[in-house]
This record gives sequence, structure tokens and C-alpha cells, in this order.
Amino acid sequence: MHILGISAFYHDSAAALVEDGRIVAAAQEERFTRIKHDSGFPIHAVDYCLAAAGITADRLDHVVFYEKPLSKFDRLLETYLAYAPRGFGQFLLALPTWLRQKLHLPREMSRALGGRYRGRYVFLEHHESHAAAAFFPSPFDEAAILTMDGVGEWTTASLGVGRGHRIELLKTIRFPHSLGLLYTAFTWFTGFKVNSGEYKLMGLAPYGRPIYRDLILDRLIHVAEDGSFRLNMDYFTYGHRNVMVGRRFEKLFGGPPRRPESPLTQREMDMAASIQAVVEQVVLRTVRHLHEMTQMKNLVLAGGVALNCVANGRILREGPFERLWIQPAAGDAGGALGAALFTWHHLLGNERTADPRDSQQGSLLGPAFTPEQITACLDEAGAVYHIHEDEAVLLDHIADLINDGKVIGWFQGRMEFGPRALGSRSIIGDARSDQMQVTMNLKIKFRESFRPFAPCVLREHTAEYFDLRPGDQSPYMLLVADVRPEKRLPLDVPLESLQGFDKLRTRRSVIPAVTHVDYSARIQTVDPDRHPKLHRLMSRFHEKYGCSVIVNTSFNIRGEPIVCRPEHAYRCFMATQMDVLVMENVVLYKAEQRGVDEQAVSRYKQQFELD
Repeated sequence: MHILGISAFYHDSAAALVEDGRIVAAAQEERFTRIKHDSGFPIHAVDYCLAAAGITADRLDHVVFYEKPLSKFDRLLETYLAYAPRGFGQFLLALPTWLRQKLHLPREMSRALGGRYRGRYVFLEHHESHAAAAFFPSPFDEAAILTMDGVGEWTTASLGVGRGHRIELLKTIRFPHSLGLLYTAFTWFTGFKVNSGEYKLMGLAPYGRPIYRDLILDRLIHVAEDGSFRLNMDYFTYGHRNVMVGRRFEKLFGGPPRRPESPLTQREMDMAASIQAVVEQVVLRTVRHLHEMTQMKNLVLAGGVALNCVANGRILREGPFERLWIQPAAGDAGGALGAALFTWHHLLGNERTADPRDSQQGSLLGPAFTPEQITACLDEAGAVYHIHEDEAVLLDHIADLINDGKVIGWFQGRMEFGPRALGSRSIIGDARSDQMQVTMNLKIKFRESFRPFAPCVLREHTAEYFDLRPGDQSPYMLLVADVRPEKRLPLDVPLESLQGFDKLRTRRSVIPAVTHVDYSARIQTVDPDRHPKLHRLMSRFHEKYGCSVIVNTSFNIRGEPIVCRPEHAYRCFMATQMDVLVMENVVLYKAEQRGVDEQAVSRYKQQFELD
């Protein structure tokens, strides 16, 4: 039986296909259209999923949408009426899209499937889809479930349980009270883009002091002992305007929002630290209450808030649950996968046997390309390349290049599903380098120099470098852990004397490129089962140079999605100061190419300055 799950029309549209309960394929639409966070109907992702399963649309048994559009439209209407006439302009802006597409989803889905699907369409609740994406691929037979995001139809957070092949949501928090929207309000106010800049806010937090924490808790949000909360809507305008906060919010924090791309000040750093502290407090209280409700040993997470890996690290260290699993595509894209799995297990009643490793398959669920496809693309582009038939020789050579400080594009196997590059569409480098973080940020990614990079560490060597509990893993780069004391270096000046970005200029560990200013790191543990080729490369690097950690960042530049196809990777390689590109067993060296795309470099630099 084939079940197609779809998420669309809000953020990160995606499609996922499940065959008899097994995940066959999943991908975000942005990877194909090259429009970051593409919210259109995922036609290309649907086509890919069908091709990966080797079927056409007429062989689909069920097509499932990840939320209920009529319920969402009901919220839009009720919110408009509650704020009328203040929200009339925003309502008028939203209405045409609803009348043209969102209220006619069966028609839109039939069109995307070429009219070949003759079955019924299933519509789930948004947080049901999140809960299913969290629990069903997890390695647990039973688990408590926590989902938190901006908002679905009405729900902004849900607490529940999963047992076997069924899910039950026990408690919800409803719009407009939303931890995700609270965090997004601070993202917007500090000058970052809504629905994409939240990572920047989290990365900025360690540079600041949580001096506004009590103010936020006193004026903006009331948090109960069980983690439930209510926002003071006098300070927020997202219910009736296209901006997140109003003048009362501005007055509370001493002035207007930061203009995008203007210099970051201590105020923004302190606001980031403060809202991060509040989010962590709310999440920890909620998790403890959920444990009291369920008395379960395992916890699974999904929803956009589950991508806050700093909070996740605290849940693992300080929370009452013994084991934790987080959906790698925790945001709306993962809702497509959850919708398909919910239908197979919960609605159709099919039994489930939990895979001890998880059934997410390393989240490597996207397209892969053969060496022949890659060389055909490069021949058309006139590129100079080398083919290595002996993998051992290739990996030995790449290990040497990493040791020499080269920045390497690494394009291997199936593309990742979710926002993180996990070693298939990655840019990698030497974590021991003092200059690697700044080099990658400014010359490769064209983004702010303060943004931290993640380390890949061989799973069997994790405890040598990071304070992660024995047996715990982080294969999806969704946990933050501290660098172990013995790997830290003494600072030239006392840490408390450093403020803001002065903290960035101090070498603090033997792996400075991936050590954040608070000695933390967003780690990915690499094992031979999920990422065999990357594990073999890192093992060779460790054998030769004694280090089992490398830098890993997503293969893209600012403002563009992670690369999908060989031509995307080649274009990114030629438009940046990347040194080497490795696609399967095909290697390109920048110095040998006939012409770097200087116009593209200039365009990307300008975009970095203005975005």
C-alpha cells in the first residue's frame, strides 16, 4: 500500500511517500525550485517521491494533507473578527490565496497528480501530523510526545503519548498563545527574518546576558508550574498586522527594532540570551509535567521549537526522561511524513515494530545521483574533473586536503530530509583551524561571522570531546553538548571581561572552529550504519592526524536552499571560494577550473550585505 503525505502553503512545503509502513522517500520543494522555504504546492517533491517508489499516481492508495485547511481558515476569520477592524488589511491580503488555492486543496492535489489519482483525500490536524512524525519513526515502542511550533489550525503545542501503532493527544495550548511565535517575535525584533532567522537568534544568545529574562516573564508571558503559558497580547500584533510586535514592545525594550543588516548591538545579544533562557524554562517545565502525566521513560519531539537544539540539550541533561528522540525534519516539512505514517498506523490500524536505531534511515530520503549523471552534468558545464576508482585512495587524499586547511564540498548519496546537512550535502573542513569559522562564514556562506558551525564526531570517539551521556547519540545534529574540560584551552583574558563579539576572537579549545563562545557545540555523531562513507573518511582522517572531529555545514550559500542536484553543487562551488568539490568519486579543484563565476560571487556578496 502506498501513502503520499503532503505539506504545503505555509513554510517548507514537502512530500513524503510510505510503502507498507516503510519510508521510501521525502523531500522539501525548495530543493527542486531553488526558492528557500518554498511554500507553494510541492509538485516537484511529489514527482520525486513517486519516481523513488517506482509508481505513478494511479497506484497511490491514500493521499494525505498534514492539516485541515477549513479549520485554519476558521481561525483566520475568528482572529479577524476579534481584532476588527484593525486586521482588515491583513485579511484582504490573505483572502485571495485562500479563495484561489487553500480552500480547494482536493482540486490542487488532483492537478498536481495529473488527474490520475482517483481515491479520497485525507486531512489531518496539524499537530497530529507532528506527533506522528515524532513517534512513529522513533526507536521506542512507547513514548511521551511533545510538539511545539508557531500555530497549526488552532493548536500551538500538544502533549500526548504514543503506544505501538496509536497516538493520543492529551493536552493542548491554543492560539494566540504560542512559544514559537514568541521566539519569532524576538527574531523579527532583532532584525532577522521570520521563519528562517530563528537559528541566528539561538546562535547569537551566548554573546549576550539574559538581563531581560525577568522582564519577559513579568510582562510578556505568564508561565505556570506545569509549563502551560499565556502571552500578554497587548505587546504583540501578529494577530492583526504583518509585523510581530507593536509600540508597547518597542518601549519595553528601549527603542525600535533593529534594521536588518545593521550592526548588531549589545541589546540584540542580550535579548537573544533572554528569550532563549525563557524558552528553555518553559520547555523544561512542560517536559517535567509531561513526565508526571505519563510516567514514561522515553520522550519524542517535533514542531519548529524542537529545532532549538540548545533547549534539547537541556532536556536530555536535566529532564526526567531517560531517552530522547527528535524528528530531524521537525518543522512543517516533517508534517508530510507524519501525515503518511499516521494514516498507515493510526487510521488503518497497521501494527508497528520499532526499529532500535529508528526508521528514519539517517534522514537520507532525497535524490541520489550516479557518477555517470554527475560527469554528464560537468561535461556540459565544461568543468575539469578527476575520477577516482579506488575509494581508499580518494578518502586518503581528501583527509590530506582537510589537514591542509582546504574547504571541501561533499556531495554523496541521498539528499537529507530536513533543515540540517548531515554529510550528504555538506561543506566540510578542519575543526582544529583557528580561521575556519570566519573563512566559511564570510568567503563560502556569505553570512555573519558570529554564526557557529557544527562538528561531526565519530560516534565511537564522542566521549573524548563532548559531555554527552554514555549511550546517547546525536545523529541528526539536534543536540548541544559542552566541549569536555580537557579539550578546552586557557583564555588569554578572563571570560567575564569579554563582551559581545570579543568572545569570538579567543581560541578556547583544540577544535576552535566548532566550539561556541560558551564552550558548547551542536554535535552530529557519525556512525558507520547511517553515514558509511563519511564515517570512513573521518576514520581515515583520525588515523592519519589524530583528530576525530571535522566541521560540517550545509552545502549552500546564504539565501539559497541546500543543493540537491550536481549542477546546484557545481554552481555553488564556482561562485564561492571553496577549494575542492567531491561528488561521489568525482573530484574538482578550484585552481583547475577555467573560470570562477566572479559575477555570481559579487551577486552573493551583495545579497549578504542586503539580505
